[in-house]
Amino acid sequence: MTFATLDTGRRVRTMPPPHPSSFVDRLGRFAPGVPDLIRYRRADLPHDLTAGLAVAAVALPVGVAYAQLAGFDPVVGLYSSILPLIAYALFGTSRQLIVGPDAATCALIAAAVAPIAAGDAGAYVALSALLALFAGLLCIAASFLRLGALADFLSRPILVGFLNGIAISIALGQAGKLFGFDVEDKGIVPVAIEVATKIAQTHWPTLAVAALAFVVLFLMPRFTRKLPAALVAMVVAGAVVAALGLGEAGVATLGAVPPGLPSLGLPASTLELAVAHLDELLAAAAGIALISFSSAMLTARSFAAKNRYDVDVDREFAALGAANIASAFSQGFAISGADSRTAMSDAAGGRTRVAGLFAAASVALVLLFLTGPLQFVPVAALGAVLIMAALSLLDLGSLKRFWIMDKSEFLLSIVATLGVVWVGAIQAILFAVLLALLRFIHLAARPPAEVLGSVSGAGFHALGRHADASTAPGLILFRFNGPLVFFNAAYFKREALAAVDREGAGLRWFVLDMIPLTQFDISGVDALADLRAELADRGVELVFAGRFTEINEWLRARGLLDRIKITRRFSTLRQAHRAYLAMAGEHAVPTGPTDREQPPGP
Repeated sequence: MTFATLDTGRRVRTMPPPHPSSFVDRLGRFAPGVPDLIRYRRADLPHDLTAGLAVAAVALPVGVAYAQLAGFDPVVGLYSSILPLIAYALFGTSRQLIVGPDAATCALIAAAVAPIAAGDAGAYVALSALLALFAGLLCIAASFLRLGALADFLSRPILVGFLNGIAISIALGQAGKLFGFDVEDKGIVPVAIEVATKIAQTHWPTLAVAALAFVVLFLMPRFTRKLPAALVAMVVAGAVVAALGLGEAGVATLGAVPPGLPSLGLPASTLELAVAHLDELLAAAAGIALISFSSAMLTARSFAAKNRYDVDVDREFAALGAANIASAFSQGFAISGADSRTAMSDAAGGRTRVAGLFAAASVALVLLFLTGPLQFVPVAALGAVLIMAALSLLDLGSLKRFWIMDKSEFLLSIVATLGVVWVGAIQAILFAVLLALLRFIHLAARPPAEVLGSVSGAGFHALGRHADASTAPGLILFRFNGPLVFFNAAYFKREALAAVDREGAGLRWFVLDMIPLTQFDISGVDALADLRAELADRGVELVFAGRFTEINEWLRARGLLDRIKITRRFSTLRQAHRAYLAMAGEHAVPTGPTDREQPPGP
């Protein structure tokens, strides 16, 4: 409703006119970027244009380099940097995330497709397009099933360990480009051995060009961050190769890059290959979708938190799927969120998703008019760029933090890295998922089970963490920090009886804190009933504290009220504690806040 003011000063309520953007808002439910683009503010244009050009300056060298990493012609990396950006701008919920070729994703593509293609270049391109298409479709299906929580499934230590392994794999895989000889083996350990045995075959002019590229990559950030170091390294190395005629001396270069935009559609042999290799492609696509989405969400959430807005993880799944499908239909390969290009956009002042559109337009213009200079870029310089990209994936800082905070999390991360080293990138995805499942099962099935004591003026706390916590003779205050269901019911009963055994003779009340017991099932109810029976046999009474009404209604609704006959129930642990002291004849009530003022401690 709106109000119209008459000459008398009285406000009259009137119906508002039809809102012109209602259709746009409805469209935004399907394509979240459309309302932002329609309502785009001119004030953001200079910032987004500058950021888009900066992103393109990074996307050009890394797109070419990542195409080489994945086993494609250089131009394919540029194809994968146009339509995916447009698709994400339409369907994504992050204002800043830049999608495109990604080091980890490209390493996974090469590991998945190379064994199937068996050296057939046409099959390699078609299989890679299929992989991107399937990964995109799986992402969209995951969005409809609201599986965005999978972004949290691979814990930070597991994801860091996996990416560290990928980084080592990428860096070693570029050794042949730096030294000027072919490396035929696959896998981290075999490649390391082959490089060591072939080091005497080093082509020194190639190594000199690689060294020059490294010098530029290291020094550029120290002089200026306005120019992308990767782009400058490729330009300098290409200029040196062209000026000195090093191509004739055996220094490998990219060669001619075909101009023009990609044709739309899938390769002709796609259907035949899809039928022949459906199982392998779907398995690899699922792994790539999970890893690329988890990695992309780390980037998207980081910049959303920095700039104070939210991203919708389920819609992000769909947006990444649309971007991958767009890449597949434009002769590209599977893509992901690009942290370096997103950081470049943010640092250059990019405000909206339009920065990605400007980046896509810039790459398209290069493909139309500026592919000629790319032929002089030395392969050794691309190897140097990829090694620097791999080093950016290597996260030693997080490993140090894991070691300080939790040694088990550190070990988990190291095991994930060793999984990549031992079984390879694709199989390591399954290994990482298995680690995540085992970690989840351990946390859910073995939550902390604690005996509590009273801390003067601070409520009730675990005896193991508070030396000043006191207990009353004949009383156990027990807390189980998790749901009581089928996979931990036996553990709950075992830990409760172990606490009873430690208390010894003279125990009268076993008070169970019901607040952390967020969920029950039949196995949980049976465990409580069995515990009550065993305690009764020992002359001990089971007492509940907390969730009085909720648990009563839950048991009554399921006809289980007679299964657990609890005669004493209290609203809080403090009430149960006071009641026991009063019953035991200790009338002196501990001083401290009231129940209302001081809930039980953690």
